[in-house]
Amino acid sequence: MFVSTTVVTASSVMLLATCLPAVAQPYPVRPVRIVVNVTAGGGVDTTARVVAQHYHAVFNQPFVVDNRTGAGGAIGIEIVAKSAADGYTLLVCSSGIVTNAAYRPVNYDPIRDFQPVSNLTSLPYLVVVTPSLPVTSIKDLIALARQKPGMVSYANSGLGSITHLGAALLPTLAGVKMHGIPYKGVADAYPAVVSGDVNWMLGAAISSLPLVNSGHLRALATTSSRRSKALPDLPTVAESGLPGYAVDGWFGMFAPAGTPMALVERLSTEAKQGLQRPEFARRAEAQATEIVGSSPQDLARVVKAEMELWRKVIREIGIKP
Repeated sequence: MFVSTTVVTASSVMLLATCLPAVAQPYPVRPVRIVVNVTAGGGVDTTARVVAQHYHAVFNQPFVVDNRTGAGGAIGIEIVAKSAADGYTLLVCSSGIVTNAAYRPVNYDPIRDFQPVSNLTSLPYLVVVTPSLPVTSIKDLIALARQKPGMVSYANSGLGSITHLGAALLPTLAGVKMHGIPYKGVADAYPAVVSGDVNWMLGAAISSLPLVNSGHLRALATTSSRRSKALPDLPTVAESGLPGYAVDGWFGMFAPAGTPMALVERLSTEAKQGLQRPEFARRAEAQATEIVGSSPQDLARVVKAEMELWRKVIREIGIKP
């Protein structure tokens, strides 16, 4: 009888073990890697490090920023796309994750291969012109292009970048012909516009404002969907002569597709908290950058909408990689 009771008890324990839900494992139990697909020191990298510091304080494990550059940012993005969906590899990047995928063949899909975590920050771009160009508004710029079809030029500061596609979108929506001139990056594009070799370009506020304030460039408008809090007197392109135009730059965090949503939601909530650090908030305001800290669902909607937009623009304009 004693033996029989023992057998039954053991079987019951085994059955109970199979019926109970798995106990959630603590996270993280080892260091987490945050891949940044650009070099150290820029806006994306700085934002990633602020969030990493907050995560370290909250989770009591190192969150190590790993700058993996190359192929227009695609190398770092592809690393995360192929990583395990366990929360131990994350990505912080710009909206280039979408524009590059829309523009050229890449080994990742921004919708299929990633789980959005949070849209961390947003930043406007400025439409800046050479001071010698006789325009003071977007309406003037469009009118000049109508008077001189194909003669007004704009700089493409990075093929497939948001500044490239955002600049190409402007004449497309306006129904005018402008001539795009490619440059390797803003370091080459700005001098061309300052000198008057090229008429205008889109520039990030952080890099273009010093040139505007010194009189080397003239700012006509911001590209964002609403006026920048840091530049309240500068109209948007939409309200300055081209309704429907809106191009918002952003820095976002992603995890590999399939990462558990409970973990994603926790990372999203803590990222928003980390971005509220006073020193970062002051720096963001000085650079005309707005802190967002969105939900995963909001960033997913942004990625989907922008993929559709830029694919349509590329198709209509006939831009070739």
